[in-house]
Amino acid sequence: MNKTFLLTITTLLFSVLWLAPAQDTTLTHPDETKAEIPALDNFHDIIYKIWHTAWPEKNVKMLAELEPEIQQYAKPLIQSELPGILRDKKTLWKENISKFQNIIEEYKKSSMPVDSQRLLASAEQLHTQYEKLVRIIRPALKELDEFHSVLYMLYHYYLPEKNIEKIVVSTNELKIKMENLDKAKLSERLKKKETMFIEARTHLSKSVVAVQAVVISSDMKKISSAIETMHSDYQALEKVFE
Repeated sequence: MNKTFLLTITTLLFSVLWLAPAQDTTLTHPDETKAEIPALDNFHDIIYKIWHTAWPEKNVKMLAELEPEIQQYAKPLIQSELPGILRDKKTLWKENISKFQNIIEEYKKSSMPVDSQRLLASAEQLHTQYEKLVRIIRPALKELDEFHSVLYMLYHYYLPEKNIEKIVVSTNELKIKMENLDKAKLSERLKKKETMFIEARTHLSKSVVAVQAVVISSDMKKISSAIETMHSDYQALEKVFE
């Protein structure tokens, strides 16, 4: 009698969680779930001056005069730490920050004394490297970023904690995010990746469905395995844009 009663209560609990409206599970750790680096945004001010005025006008004098400002804006960017949601990109970020530092040093050397051709080349390289840094932290699709914000909390917090309530809520939310991602269109710039994108997205969509199929069971071994597969499929989709 008692066992039957407990089983009934447990089933009802999971049913309520399963049917509950999706909640924003990213609010628990807001700083970790924002793919933002303020120093990178601030550096855009100096890049704008270089790329939209000094470089196209071949204004070597202006490029040289901007060197101290470049150093000023570069220092906090070089020292910046990635937020938690970008932890998987830490190695790539460090590699590109190192290249960024080398270009900054080359820019400085070509400014004092001024070497016109070398300075123009350094300015172009600086712009290119800045764009690479931006692409590392900013996803190609808004819908992909929104999916990842929920997946991050699920994979790095709720799953290790075995917090079944939040796992269920997160998977409900991921279903909605996946529906939006399934409708997303690539820009013209990314059209050449469309075949790989659709294939990887299809795998991710199937793994989201698979997670939902097991999450209500409360079998943590099956749930963990399904979420691991979904996480791997997300990473495969993200790699399409690298």
